[in-house]
Amino acid sequence: MTDNPLQNVTFPSNGRTAHGYLALPEAGTGPGVVVIQEWWGLTGHIADVTNRLAAEGFVALAPDLYGGTTTHDADEAGRLMQELPVDRAATDLGGAVDFLLGHEAVVGDKVGAVGFCMGGGFVLVLAAQQGDKIGAAVPFYGVLGEDYPSFTNLSAPLLGHFGEEDEMAPPEAVEELAERIEAESGVTPDFRIYPSGHAFFNEENHLGTYDPEQALKAWSATRDFLRKHLG
Repeated sequence: MTDNPLQNVTFPSNGRTAHGYLALPEAGTGPGVVVIQEWWGLTGHIADVTNRLAAEGFVALAPDLYGGTTTHDADEAGRLMQELPVDRAATDLGGAVDFLLGHEAVVGDKVGAVGFCMGGGFVLVLAAQQGDKIGAAVPFYGVLGEDYPSFTNLSAPLLGHFGEEDEMAPPEAVEELAERIEAESGVTPDFRIYPSGHAFFNEENHLGTYDPEQALKAWSATRDFLRKHLG
């Protein structure tokens, strides 16, 4: 795999070194947020989201789950996602959580998690895995290449953004997922359905589904949600 020029930080994860993109707020300190990539990799879009969170006062870290590889080809992206073991990705993400919690710029004893597409699925896996280390979790049109693990350990408030025209995460599947999360964890997710398709937040628009109006609504809600639960 190749190095990604967006990588600007390393952190330990399960006995090896993981890479990512870290953005700090102008104030120098703030709550931590893990930003989890789509199936395209650690792209300019994900770096931009990370920077936007930093501009809102958060210490934001986007782990590079593909070890430097990115793509704009949907077939290759699907292959990369399928080749990424969920347990290994969850381990990398757990390392990112611990890295933020130990970072001198991060305040508080919980971090947030925001993810998109594949990363949205991993947000839920991470929240279930890390329990009370996650103080707020926001999946955007989350999908996972396998069934979700148990949500019994999940305690974070959940805000989710999904498209009513999304064939990867259709509204009926989103409703079933919300019901399962509530049944297993006791947390009632706030899963919102927008009049859009999959990846409506991604302005790089690889799928032709970018919707700036709905993206702004989802972003404003996400920002307010993170501020409410993380400070």
